[in-house]
Formats: sequence, structure tokens, C-alpha cells
Amino acid sequence: MRATFAYTAARILIFAAMFGLLWLIGVRGFAVFGLALIISGILSFVVLSRQRDVMSGALTSRLGNFRQRLDEGTRAEDDD
Repeated sequence: MRATFAYTAARILIFAAMFGLLWLIGVRGFAVFGLALIISGILSFVVLSRQRDVMSGALTSRLGNFRQRLDEGTRAEDDD
């Protein structure tokens, strides 16, 4: 959960920084939101790749543990 929170917070910070920078250079209206979204997405893809991999591993591990517990519960029911 910590990896997911860290990755999401970093994405939000990059978006906010791009939004502020574009606002300062004079982009206004819906264009500032759209450009900030596109630019921050590209930057996040490059800059946060390591954090994304860590988050992906953590989520995969949690899903594997969940499936294992679910299978154990199913086997226990079948035994009864």
C-alpha cells in the first residue's frame, strides 16, 4: 500500500508542477489542464518507472496472497 501511495503522490506532484508552470507561462482555460495532463503523463512514464515497477510488484504480491487464501478456503469447504 505504501508503494501505491508514494507513486500516486509523485504523479499528483508532477501534474501540479506542470499545471503551475504552464499557468505561469500564460496557458489558460481548458488547455492548461489538458497540456498539464499530457506532459505530466509523459514525464511520469519516464521519471517514475522504478516506482511503478515497485508498485506493480507489491500489487502482484498482494493479489497472489489473496488468491492463495481464496484457494485454501475453497479447498477447506470441499473437504467438509
